[in-house]
Amino acid sequence: MEGKYDKIALETVVDGLIFPVDGFAIFKDKARKELLRRLAAERGVVILTDPDGGGVVIRSHLKGILPPERVKEAFIPDVPGKERRKRAPGKAGTLGVEGMKPQALREALLRAGVGVEEEPAQPAFTKAELYTLGLTGTPDARCRRLALQRALDLPANLSTNALLGVLNAITTPAVVEELISRCAAGEEEL
Repeated sequence: MEGKYDKIALETVVDGLIFPVDGFAIFKDKARKELLRRLAAERGVVILTDPDGGGVVIRSHLKGILPPERVKEAFIPDVPGKERRKRAPGKAGTLGVEGMKPQALREALLRAGVGVEEEPAQPAFTKAELYTLGLTGTPDARCRRLALQRALDLPANLSTNALLGVLNAITTPAVVEELISRCAAGEEEL
């Protein structure tokens, strides 16, 4: 999905990693594209964009850079209107992902073949775990997060919440703890 407001709307429906591509910024963000390729290879991805011209261009770009066998596409219906936070409707005059009702988003994902679990799995990483590992809440936490992101080949511009979601998608607390303990022993720079 394209941006942070789309992510907020999807959080009411999806209990998993939601990775906004920040609209057209994805075209120039090599690190974010590489992370998307990695996520697609390891878990598969679902592409959900607005039904307007910009969304179609972004969807096409993502389909071109990701392995097709690891991509599912979800489509929202054309619903006339405008999002609450906007003064006027977009050029297409239809709602985007952020303006869709949760039921419409759920149905779009189900049509794409994305199942909905009754009991979502508990994430391995929590904010408390990040704090325990010294990745939040300390004066050097930002520096430690950036070093961890470098060690795991992740983009440097991930927020703490985005990092939490990505860590849950690609690694385990044991791997991160091992990286941190190597750093403490002076074996690696973290």
